[in-house]
Amino acid sequence: MASTKILEQKQQIVKELADKMQGAKSGVLVDFKGITVADDTKLRSEMRKIGVEYSVVKNTLTSKACDIIGFEQLKDVLSGMTAIAISNDDQIAPAKILCEYAKKNEKFIIKAGFVDSGVIDADAVKALAEIPSKEVLIAKVMGSLQSSLYSFAYALQAIIDKNSEGESASAEA
Repeated sequence: MASTKILEQKQQIVKELADKMQGAKSGVLVDFKGITVADDTKLRSEMRKIGVEYSVVKNTLTSKACDIIGFEQLKDVLSGMTAIAISNDDQIAPAKILCEYAKKNEKFIIKAGFVDSGVIDADAVKALAEIPSKEVLIAKVMGSLQSSLYSFAYALQAIIDKNSEGESASAEA
């Protein structure tokens, strides 16, 4: 039988994981078998740079955390070697980095994820990873607005030039 101290430690881990998952903007669960230590270290470094927490937690503890926060659908993918990446700032960042890595390493498998308190499957995680970053989307919107304003300015200038030609022709006569 497990000692009371170990049981309390596990309950604390479950509570902390549940709090992290519930407060996160997004998270992705992956099967990381077949990844080398060097690749794992590099992946963790990339995650830290953008503020994503990447960790390995026992499936039973993750399952209990899922029960607490209502992510029961995630329990279906909790088998084998599972790691979780959680972001508190960016909905797309974990999906983007992990999907990019999965493209390079066929043994690294995207299992499922969650975004804004909703569970998504592996295909939705991959679709999420294809969305351009916030900065790129803002640049596209600004470019569209700027293009429209330039077109409007050119149209106004053409009208002004046309009216100016009419006035100079009548002044010559």
